[in-house]
Amino acid sequence: MASTPIPLLLSLLFFSALCLVHSSPLIQFSHLTHLLDVHERERPSALVQEAATRGLLNRLLPSHSSSFDFQIIDKETCGGDACFIISNHPSFSEKGHPEILIRGGSGVELSAGLHWYLKNWCMAHISWDKTGGTQLFSVPTPGSLPHVHPAGVLIKRPVPWNYYQNAVTSSYSMAWWDWERWEKEIDWMALQGINLPLAFNGQEAIWQKVFKKFNISNSDLDDFFGGPAFLAWSRMGNMHGWGGSLPQTWLDDQLALQKKILSRMFEFGMSPVLPAFSGNVPSALKYKFPSAKITRLGNWFTVDSNPKWCCTYLLDATDPLFVEIGKAFIEQQFKEYGRTSHVYNCDTFDENTPPIDEPEYISSLGAAIFKGMQSGDKDAIWLMQGWLFSYDPFWKPLQMKALLHSVPIGRLVVLDLFAEVKPLWNTSEQFFNVPYIWCMLHNFAANIEMYGILDSIASGPVEARTSENSTMVGVGMCMEGIEQNPVVYDLMSEMAFHQKKVDVKSWIKLYPQRRYGRSIPALQDAWRILYESIYNCTDGASDKNRDVIVAFPDVDPSIISLTGNFQRANKNFGKPLQRQLKTMSDSYDRPHLWYSTADVVHALKLFLASGDYVSDSNTFREQVLEWPFARLLRAPGSHLLQVHVEQLVNRA
Repeated sequence: MASTPIPLLLSLLFFSALCLVHSSPLIQFSHLTHLLDVHERERPSALVQEAATRGLLNRLLPSHSSSFDFQIIDKETCGGDACFIISNHPSFSEKGHPEILIRGGSGVELSAGLHWYLKNWCMAHISWDKTGGTQLFSVPTPGSLPHVHPAGVLIKRPVPWNYYQNAVTSSYSMAWWDWERWEKEIDWMALQGINLPLAFNGQEAIWQKVFKKFNISNSDLDDFFGGPAFLAWSRMGNMHGWGGSLPQTWLDDQLALQKKILSRMFEFGMSPVLPAFSGNVPSALKYKFPSAKITRLGNWFTVDSNPKWCCTYLLDATDPLFVEIGKAFIEQQFKEYGRTSHVYNCDTFDENTPPIDEPEYISSLGAAIFKGMQSGDKDAIWLMQGWLFSYDPFWKPLQMKALLHSVPIGRLVVLDLFAEVKPLWNTSEQFFNVPYIWCMLHNFAANIEMYGILDSIASGPVEARTSENSTMVGVGMCMEGIEQNPVVYDLMSEMAFHQKKVDVKSWIKLYPQRRYGRSIPALQDAWRILYESIYNCTDGASDKNRDVIVAFPDVDPSIISLTGNFQRANKNFGKPLQRQLKTMSDSYDRPHLWYSTADVVHALKLFLASGDYVSDSNTFREQVLEWPFARLLRAPGSHLLQVHVEQLVNRA
């Protein structure tokens, strides 16, 4: 039997101690308590969820398909909460039997338990393919897996929900995915313990059928739907038509793909969040229903200053037609998919300002939006991104409270979207006693820059949950683009299961061993530096995609002034860079460095010095080729480093 790694012994004591911590049920939110009961009743059978987890294991680690056994258990076994339990299999002494038994309340808990074991006992690492993929060669061979404590290890969720995706992730990262890619992502979700994912695919085909009932033809929708990579902003009413029109074959294929996505999510016991009607309507509706209260919104952002793509049409939520369309959309989704999780996302004023700021009017809007959902599903819960409260100064406390209290308490859940940098829970009386999910936004515009705030991630959700009069009911990851900065998501996914703050210094010490499969002191030192520099951004700046390499392709570098921050950051290179460029245009912030490039160059040297030991690791190769390192290789005096990297890559 393989021995348990020495650095993990203290961690095992910590994990076992979680058995003693009991998280409180959502007593104050009876609707949410009811919904959790509904979710439990409507999940597929234990056999289906166990089979889903075995299928994941076969795709992830087929060599160990017989090493694990999975078993669905009821909440009572977990003390009334969602949990997973890892134990040594009672039949392992018999040849050919599984070695590790993982029990949990759903397929998601089983999958998260599998990941927790591989990560903490086998020092494995699981990430997206584009960020190096998985590191599983550290997993011992079948028959030699590490044993856990004889009493087993119980890990409970401190809050019931783990949310995933931003409303724009579908366009930034997922626009061209097929089922093979989606299957990998759903597996990744299950392994991270995500049980409340956004599921927006295929809705345009649903809208065709709904609008047809209101005399809107398919051709009327040609300038309403955007192209695949721009659908997110069409759905939110920010712009329309750009990149379209969409061929019917594409619409039909997306609906078929959505049905496969939902089927797999439900098999794992997830609760996929479906879209709801936000009031965004095609222009043709104004002519079909001339008496309807339809207004044209202002310019969000358009293309080449052309008004053709901007200024979408919004049906007033107080118009009777609003509830009719909202109900029809919910019912059509149920007809197509055969089931629902009863959680619906609607962001009616995402970066669009309401025409009137009277609290009574705001309240009537919210009530009508929810009525449209509830008319189609009596158990409906409204899930709303809280970004509008951060983005738009329109939303003062009176307006914010009017919207949040426009539906019964517990029927609306807010995503505190940017809580790792600018939390709202602590400045809004916990969203005026409305339940919320603490979210890490982290990434804007699918920016690939290395960036993160690990300390905030490791403490923020715990501080919010344990604060006085907390209304927090979940954690979430709301990045705009995925497949970057795997260390950030590796830590954030754990916060769905941690009862206490994480000691990041200790955590980061084990990270390189998991990621690269070997314990190398130089890489531990390198990651300590990265944690203290790149992944310790505490200045509160919200957007990190202003450097030339990660800026939009049409940005002229000559408009970006590099004088201020680069002089500060590069002081250790000797004489500061002396480049004077034109004045920055009003459209762009200055490039932003929050760390010393000299420190990061030192980390890179440590990576390169370790290259001969881990050059066969995809996760290592991906690390040294990430663009901030590549940028540093172009810095003064870095020629030898660049040659070293090229030789290393060629050898690998």
